[in-house]
Amino acid sequence: MNYPSELKYTKSHEWVRLEGDVAVVGITDFAQDALGDVVFVDLPQVGKAVEAGSAVAVVESVKTASDIYAPVAGEILEVNSALSDKPELINQAPYGEGWLFKMKINPADLNGLLSAAEYQAVAESQ
Repeated sequence: MNYPSELKYTKSHEWVRLEGDVAVVGITDFAQDALGDVVFVDLPQVGKAVEAGSAVAVVESVKTASDIYAPVAGEILEVNSALSDKPELINQAPYGEGWLFKMKINPADLNGLLSAAEYQAVAESQ
């Protein structure tokens, strides 16, 4: 499994990459592998204010459907519209082209998230 050290992580298997005060959010390599082939993604509405830990999206695979949670509070700025036609990007490039959405956040809110090493320990214990 791949756990890029520049990202922050949640125990519910989302990753966050900070770009200024914008958080790019996706699901981890561990999560996409556990889900199997992704066939559909229900993304959040742009402009929606979300609370940390609230379900904001759904990823459906051939095995199951899984809620995706907001890693921190903020406003949805953009969604990855490419996933509508190519949801398999989540499997192919979970940390790249398979990102889910972008949020405007307070960067200090990321302090409560996990480092790559901390997330790796969580993932490997499951």
